[in-house]
Amino acid sequence: MIRAPKVTALLASVALVGSLSPAFALDGQDLLNKINAIYGPDGGTVKAQSVEVDGSNVVLKGVSITPVGPDAKPLDIGELTLQDVTEEDGGAYHIGLLEFPDIDMTQDKASIKVSDLYLSGIWIPGDVTTGDINSLPIYEEAHSGPISISVDGKEVFSMQGATGTMETSEDETTLSFAGDITGIKADLSTVEDAKAKETIQALGLESIDGNVTMAGSWEVPTGTIEVEEYAFEFANIGTLNLAFSLSGYTMDLIKQLQETSRQMQSQPGNEQAQQAAGLAMLGLMQQMSFNSAEISFDDDGITKRGLDFAGKQQGTSGEQMAQMVKAMVPVLLGQFKLAELQATVPAAVNTYVDDPQNLTISLAPEKPVPFPMIMGAGMGAPETLPKLLGVTVTANEE
Repeated sequence: MIRAPKVTALLASVALVGSLSPAFALDGQDLLNKINAIYGPDGGTVKAQSVEVDGSNVVLKGVSITPVGPDAKPLDIGELTLQDVTEEDGGAYHIGLLEFPDIDMTQDKASIKVSDLYLSGIWIPGDVTTGDINSLPIYEEAHSGPISISVDGKEVFSMQGATGTMETSEDETTLSFAGDITGIKADLSTVEDAKAKETIQALGLESIDGNVTMAGSWEVPTGTIEVEEYAFEFANIGTLNLAFSLSGYTMDLIKQLQETSRQMQSQPGNEQAQQAAGLAMLGLMQQMSFNSAEISFDDDGITKRGLDFAGKQQGTSGEQMAQMVKAMVPVLLGQFKLAELQATVPAAVNTYVDDPQNLTISLAPEKPVPFPMIMGAGMGAPETLPKLLGVTVTANEE
C-alpha cells in the first residue's frame, strides 16, 4: 500500500517533469522564423503549412520556397525533415541533416532527374545582425548525387555529383570553402543549327567530359576573399583556372547591398528609382579593393583545332592562321596604347601559338587598388591599367 505522502511526492514529481519538459522541447516555428530571417533580406521566403517536432527532428509539411527575385514564383517542395536539431547558445540552431526529395520532372520534350540531395551540419544563427561569423548561415557539406537531363529521351547533359564544404577557423574570423563537380558530360552532337554544328564538329566538341573544382576563404572582419582555385578541366580541351583576391567585402557592405537590392525590387517599374539604386550599388562597390588575380590555361588540343578552324574560315591553313595571330597582337596593343605590354605579350603569344602548352595572365599590383581607381583609369586612361594592376603574361612555364 502506498502512503499518502509518497503519492503526493510522486504526483508532484510528475507535475514538475510536465512543467519543465516544454522548456527543453524544440520550437519548430522559431527555427523556421530564423531560417526566414536569413533569406528575408534578399527577398526569399520559406513557408510551411504545419511545423511538427518529433524528438530531435523538426518536420515541415506543405513546404513552399520562394526564390529571390521580383518575379519569383513559389516552388512546392512537399515535406522536409530537419534531423538531429539542437538549440545552441544565443538562440541559434544546429541541424544535423536535411535531405531533399529526389527530382524527376518532365516538361514538353525535356526531363530532368536529380538524386541524393542533402545539407549536413547546418548552422542557423540566432541573430543575423551581430556582424560576426556566427551571424552567418553555414553548412558543413552540401551534396548532390547524379544529375541527368534528357531531350526526346536522349541524355544531353549529366554529372556524377557535386559537393561543397565550409569550415570556420578556430578564432571564428575566417570561413574556408571548397567544392567540386565531377563527371560532367554533355552531348552536343544533337545541336541542329548548321553553323553551330559545323563549329562543334571542327573543334571536336561533340562530347564534353570534365570536372570543376574550387577552393578559397573569406576573412570576415576585413572582408578579404581569397579564391585560390576555380578550375574547369575538360578532356581534349584544356584546364582554365581562375584565382583572385579582393578586400572590403565586409558584413556591413553586404547589408548595404541587400538594402539597395530590396529598394530595386520594391519598385521594379520605376525607371528613375532603378537608376538611382544602380548608382548606389556602384557607390557601395567602391568600398572594395583589388588585391591580385591570375588566369591560366593549360591546353589539351583545343588551340590547334581552333587555329585550323579559323584558318579554314579565312581560306588558309592553321599554320598560316597562327602566323596571322602573332602579327596581329602587336598591332592591337598599339591601337589600345598598351605600351606596358608591348615587351611581354607578343613574346608570350608567339611562344604559346608555336607550341600550345600553357598561357598565364597575372595581375599583381604593388598594393591593393581601390575599385574607384580602377574604374577611373578604365574610363579616363585605359593605357595606365597594365601598370596600375601589375599585368604580366607568360607562356609554357613549368
